[in-house]
Amino acid sequence: MNQETSAERLARELDWNLLRTFLVIATSRSITDAADRLTLKQPTVSSALKRLEDRLGKQLVERKPGRFALTDAGKLLYDETIDIHGAILRLGTVMRNVENEVQGLVRIATASHVVCPLLDAALSDFHARHPRATLSIEAMASKDALAAVTARRVSFAVCLVKDLSPRLEYRRLFREYFGLFCGPTHALFGKTGVTMADLAGQSSVSFITDQMNDALRAVTLMRTEAQLDARIVGTSPNLEEVRRMIVAGLGIGPLPIHVVREDVEMGRLWRLPPFDAPPHVDVHVVWNPNARTNRAEATLLADLLDKIETTPMEQRIYA
Repeated sequence: MNQETSAERLARELDWNLLRTFLVIATSRSITDAADRLTLKQPTVSSALKRLEDRLGKQLVERKPGRFALTDAGKLLYDETIDIHGAILRLGTVMRNVENEVQGLVRIATASHVVCPLLDAALSDFHARHPRATLSIEAMASKDALAAVTARRVSFAVCLVKDLSPRLEYRRLFREYFGLFCGPTHALFGKTGVTMADLAGQSSVSFITDQMNDALRAVTLMRTEAQLDARIVGTSPNLEEVRRMIVAGLGIGPLPIHVVREDVEMGRLWRLPPFDAPPHVDVHVVWNPNARTNRAEATLLADLLDKIETTPMEQRIYA
């Protein structure tokens, strides 16, 4: 009989509950904070971490006065544990493929207020052909949507992308262009002949991701060129809330031009310069190729990717 390897012994003896506790510890500010989130006593959580470190033979968390951070080993374990947690959450999906009819739950994470006729057509066609399948669509910040895909908590995401991860797959769904807008109570509302110089020093609102090192970098450059007041008076990850603040008169803000076209036509928003060469942002479909999917998830994603492949890019540019 072959001698049991240390890896096999670890897989047999390691308690999943220790890994579950470690996931919370890894995203907490302290052991006390983790204990509060787990509704456990602090010594219980400390003991669980100690048992896990002893079992692995590695220090996972550096704990010093004023410092609580994952070690390199802890960071590696955290990445692997996210995958394990996602696989466990999705165990139920692998048992639902015993019938010929496509059914199951498809979880989609989207950036707020994605307006894309091609996506709408894919959802409509999918429901018409597979009425027993169900959809769950949740709007969230793009970084949270990407985290959900990485952890296999959702089937796929439709969101902005800053950096490409080798663990995920990406396909550009559409391109949208951003403009600057103000609301009815703003001094520039309804005025023609407004120039970029007129925007200098004006208060502004924007998205949380409107930063030089984030997905809306092109929008940040547009705001900088307009010389808007550097202090942003209102931010949100949600497009509807940024729009609300602009309409309410808090300041000038960026919005996708095609999304708010009706608002402009109805007199709720007024577009400001720049009118030439507005910045663009690409929205992607993102999925985890290592996720185990049910038939509904696999079918909808394949249908959406097929629509992308067969629709020329110029028809997926919304300006």
